[in-house]
Amino acid sequence: MAFSNHTLVSEFVLLGFSNNTPGQVYLILLFLTIYLVTILGNFMIISLILVDSHLHSPMYFFLSHLSFLDVCYSTVTVPRILANLLLQRHTISFNLCFAQMFFLMVFSGSECWLLAIMAYDRYAAICQPLRYSHLMSPHVCIQAAVIIWIWGFLDAAVHTALASNLHFCGNNQIHHIFCDLPPLLKIACGNKSVSEITIHIATAFVGLGPFLFVVISYCYILASILRIRSNSGRQKAFSTCSSHLLVVILYFGNGSVNYNQPSAGYSLETDTLISTMYCIVTPMMNPLIYSLRNKEVKGALKKVLERHRRM
Repeated sequence: MAFSNHTLVSEFVLLGFSNNTPGQVYLILLFLTIYLVTILGNFMIISLILVDSHLHSPMYFFLSHLSFLDVCYSTVTVPRILANLLLQRHTISFNLCFAQMFFLMVFSGSECWLLAIMAYDRYAAICQPLRYSHLMSPHVCIQAAVIIWIWGFLDAAVHTALASNLHFCGNNQIHHIFCDLPPLLKIACGNKSVSEITIHIATAFVGLGPFLFVVISYCYILASILRIRSNSGRQKAFSTCSSHLLVVILYFGNGSVNYNQPSAGYSLETDTLISTMYCIVTPMMNPLIYSLRNKEVKGALKKVLERHRRM
């Protein structure tokens, strides 16, 4: 990936967590703990889905992709933050900054549409049960997963290519904890209208589009659940959606606060907290939500633990 030579800076300074305070030791331990929980939790979900035949269904197929995305998402940001905190050096090279931004957009864009497809899967299971095996056949699931990943890479490639032609006239201080497109555009000089227009267009397709798709799917799901006469039937139907619904609220809620900032922007401390919640805490919460609220996942984990005890 070639970047423009017109920039006047060779590295950027990440101002988030840049204050040299004694509390940074605790910050390092906190982020390390979050990262380890994220990696172990998501790989636990992936492993359970692979080894337990009861979890070989479209819902868990997409859940395994969600867990893998969360591992990648966290790995793009947290190790670099930990390295900066340990070395007390809060700079990142120009090319590495753009590489981090590229992969962040790949994973965030893919995750938005993945959550939308997971909502459609719940719609098909509850509202179209007789056609479910056809609507969510293995072929359809694989095609959907491939399209989601391709879309993420194409979207990120367009934004990164446009941003690489921006000029940075000496100002290399990014008010963020990692490299992302909005804070980069804030410090760029010259004409950046093309990148800004592209962001607005992409927001409609990558953010708003999947969110509306999820909302419409759950409107149909709710209407179908309310038509179920028995309380146990309604509870069972809703329980199959509750984990996914919590993840959707957590992801799109944090994403909306992170990217739909007021024109004046947030303070550095507020922006750091919001970015931490969105890109670091959310990937850790997803496996916890699915493992604590999902009976099938808990059952699969119990069987694996019992098998190890016998060995």
